[in-house]
Amino acid sequence: MTLIAPGAGARTAAPGTPVPFTPSSPLTEPTANARGRVAFPEGFLWGAATAAYQIEGAGAEGGRGDSIWDVFCRVPGAVVHGDDGMVACDHYHRYREDVALMSRLNLGAYRFSSSWARVMPDGRTPNPEGLDFYSRLVDELLGAGITPWLTLYHWDLPQALEEAGGWPARDTAYRFADYAATMHEALGDRVKIWATLNEPYCSAFLGYTAGVHAPGRTSPELGLAAAHHLMLGHGLAVEALRDRDPEATLGLTLNFTVSDPVDPTDPADVDAARRDDAVFNRIFLDPIFRGAYPQDLLEDVAHLGLADHVRPGDLEIISTPIDVLGVNYYNGGAVSATPQAGTRPDGTASPEGTAGPDGERTPDASGPVRETRSPNPVPDGVHPHSRGLPLTDMGWEVQPEGLTRLLTRLQRDYAGPRGTALVVTENGAAYPDVVEADGSVDDQDRLEFIDRHLRAVKDAVDAGADVRGYFAWSLMDNFEWALGYTKRFGLTRVDYETQERIVKASGRWYAEVARDNAVPAQD
Repeated sequence: MTLIAPGAGARTAAPGTPVPFTPSSPLTEPTANARGRVAFPEGFLWGAATAAYQIEGAGAEGGRGDSIWDVFCRVPGAVVHGDDGMVACDHYHRYREDVALMSRLNLGAYRFSSSWARVMPDGRTPNPEGLDFYSRLVDELLGAGITPWLTLYHWDLPQALEEAGGWPARDTAYRFADYAATMHEALGDRVKIWATLNEPYCSAFLGYTAGVHAPGRTSPELGLAAAHHLMLGHGLAVEALRDRDPEATLGLTLNFTVSDPVDPTDPADVDAARRDDAVFNRIFLDPIFRGAYPQDLLEDVAHLGLADHVRPGDLEIISTPIDVLGVNYYNGGAVSATPQAGTRPDGTASPEGTAGPDGERTPDASGPVRETRSPNPVPDGVHPHSRGLPLTDMGWEVQPEGLTRLLTRLQRDYAGPRGTALVVTENGAAYPDVVEADGSVDDQDRLEFIDRHLRAVKDAVDAGADVRGYFAWSLMDNFEWALGYTKRFGLTRVDYETQERIVKASGRWYAEVARDNAVPAQD
């Protein structure tokens, strides 16, 4: 099995028309992959993922400038306990140790991001010392036989560009293309797989509309402007990278939900699910794969000015063919036109709660009160409902079958018609790990979470989805954005006082999966 045919997307057919939203039914019957040993196709890629701000540290070293997250962390009440990424996992100094850890986990690939603020502190001028760090990291990976999967943007916009308007400003898209070109000039001889953006939904709507992520702004209009300019920056970067290396494997990573109407026989609930799907999924999928924004979305947000930012030629740039779509999935959600009894309008039961895959609602209940709002630019009449499913430590429902439905939908409606491969680029769970006296963590809850989701991936493969790989989130515990260091997603435990890494039970199990290219039978 070939991972991804380099440049494959450049030879596919032109985009088609947007796809109307049609809710699917949850999968309730056990499949052939439910409990036994599950083998994956030959050549399936096994990896783990991280992000620069979450692990690197060295926040004031090597010429690095402030990113929007550095500034956001200084805002009282923005991040739990006032945590920041100045040290994090100290990966900047310990990258050799961490690559050796990846080897012990039998990883075939490492998905990481480069810090724009480290590489171009002012957002424009290359910093040789910052570029050299990523050059050394790539060399270390290749020396260990691990494929580097480089994401150019994982939310850490240089603060200098935010002060010039940030992602709501069109010029940022062109600065992003320059950054992509700079990175390729430094690493393009060795890095062959490039992702432009990670989760533009979060950058646009958690950062500029909800106010729960950096830069902490709370405007529906700015969130929509940011969404379009992120997509424009993606397309411009793909063009810049393709011009420099026609054989490179190019794509981006989107985070998805699976929007289910609480009552599929109620037209109002179905419309709530349609609206949720439009602003979470199709606002990015349709421009990339279909060359147009969904008409229903444009009607929903007509009063907020999205169309005013779309200039002639933008959608042609955004729909520049890609080779791989990264799929980030943690859970889906059930939505209704009416609130669930006993909950707040956003679906939370208390100020400290989280709801769905939208991110952190109120980061620090003990700190100063900050203004936040729904990340949905048009939230009225879209209410998340709990379904009584098991919850992770983030308060997110555990819903593996949603991943099967998501992957088959993407194959059918988007990636398949364009000849684009799918890779699960993030999937994992935070749980309240119990540390034994010897420092070990027997995290059977996380192990089961990954086991069930890998079985869901194989169900999708068996149904015809062209899924080429899986990256666990995350290689190690790290800075969990507005929740600071209070949540742990890692296959490896990090003691933040000593920086010791100890592989958890889930990590040892995942290493065996990667070695055998198969999920073992359940006991």
